[in-house]
Amino acid sequence: MSGALLPLFVALPLLVSAVLLIVGDRRVLHAVGLLATMLLAIAGAVWLVTDFAGGGGAVAHGVAQWPVGISIPFVADMFAALMLTVTGVLTLVCSWFAYASGRAATVYFAPLVLVLTAGVNGALLTADLFNLFVFIEVMLLPSYGLFVLAARHRGTERQVMGARLYVTLNLLTSTIFLMGVGFIYGTAGTVNMAELAGRAATDGTVAISTAVCLFALAIKAAVVPIHGWLAVAYPATSPAITALFSGLHTKVAIYAIYRIYAVVFDGDTHWLWIGVALCCLTMVAGVLGAVGEKTTRSVLAFHMISQIGYILLGVALFTLAGLAAGIFYLLHHMIVKASLFLSTGAIEVRYGTGRIGALSGMAKREPVIAAAFFVAALSLAGLPPFSGFVAKFSLILAAVDTGHVIAVIVMLAVSLVTLLSMLKIWNGVFWGSAEAPAPHAPAPAGDGAVATASDGVVATASGRRISAALAGPAVVTACLTLALGLGAEVLMGVSTTAAEGLLDTSTYVKAVMDS
Repeated sequence: MSGALLPLFVALPLLVSAVLLIVGDRRVLHAVGLLATMLLAIAGAVWLVTDFAGGGGAVAHGVAQWPVGISIPFVADMFAALMLTVTGVLTLVCSWFAYASGRAATVYFAPLVLVLTAGVNGALLTADLFNLFVFIEVMLLPSYGLFVLAARHRGTERQVMGARLYVTLNLLTSTIFLMGVGFIYGTAGTVNMAELAGRAATDGTVAISTAVCLFALAIKAAVVPIHGWLAVAYPATSPAITALFSGLHTKVAIYAIYRIYAVVFDGDTHWLWIGVALCCLTMVAGVLGAVGEKTTRSVLAFHMISQIGYILLGVALFTLAGLAAGIFYLLHHMIVKASLFLSTGAIEVRYGTGRIGALSGMAKREPVIAAAFFVAALSLAGLPPFSGFVAKFSLILAAVDTGHVIAVIVMLAVSLVTLLSMLKIWNGVFWGSAEAPAPHAPAPAGDGAVATASDGVVATASGRRISAALAGPAVVTACLTLALGLGAEVLMGVSTTAAEGLLDTSTYVKAVMDS
């Protein structure tokens, strides 16, 4: 793909979003516009992956052909292409779920999702730290709107508190990140990552300035000690938006941490021990936080925090094996976590509650959803032949190679507790008799009527089962994680290519400087 086409990953979603707002309340046109745009974006991302699969490389473009340091640089390599592909697929699948669950029944849903897509794509493709800040804000602003739209009319107290925390924390971290960018410009005279390549490894002031940016990104990624916001905010919106955010927001922050440390710090090993320690603490804090939770989404949100520790361990090890395992884990986790949120979300939308123990026997009543949850849960816990086993096993081997025995022990222990938590959800929601509803299940409101659960989720009455349209997203993502496990050699191959680009950033830097 020509580098001149890269800005279309941002421009096209923004343009279609504007057109959809102009045409007004035409729901079919909105759905078609969103579908077509996402399919084009996914096709472009897959094209990039196939281009780079032969031997890495990078393509870049400076918008309007301004000189380096002034132009907005867009650059793609294998790592960026993989992220563009998976984020595009997840956005499409989660939008499907939102339409099936009735949460997209507003004139603003498709335009907001498209603006969110433009921000995500821009953050993944930019090679300029200030523009990274801009694209993160472009990503966040529609997210605030989606968070509010999910509540519909008057939100519950939990929804209001979650939205307030989400907005406040992101405004704070964006401010910290912008301060870091200002410090970098003041100490290095540039915020172009190609011009900053290796500067933090040789200049202490640049290292400290860049560390401020990494600190802000670590907060956005929910790394210990500032991790609790995610477990409060994510379950406070609708299941569709929770699944969407799980695959985009924290993962863009993780991608940026990988990229910045590889390019600006040039993988400087002097600071890696801090990353290993924080990753281990994040694994433990997340999995222990899930133990006392009583709703499916709260348990999954805490496990999301725990798994972020695994993903970032790849960059903390900063070897070829470690980076490849971390990238593999990142891509696997985006799909698996979305699948879990979508399968439990389908039950929550349909039956009006996500509380563990309020329903039982879903494996008998909803066998398709139960199968989708079962596959994704075993993959999250790291059992073969699922993708989670390959991800964790590769990461353990990389940690052993670098002598981080404590990290290996932590990973194994956390995996065991993760499995127990998945069994907790299975026993509390899917196992048992389906003959009678549990005490906390919403009372029937007549066939086809609407019952509202105490947590603000609207569900149809218990006379009908989950529709194929509502179950489809969970099934598709569960099949994807199974395919990733069975075809792990292919994904590990492209992940290794992406890791090589992080270990040796010369191709990335040259592409930006020549654009």
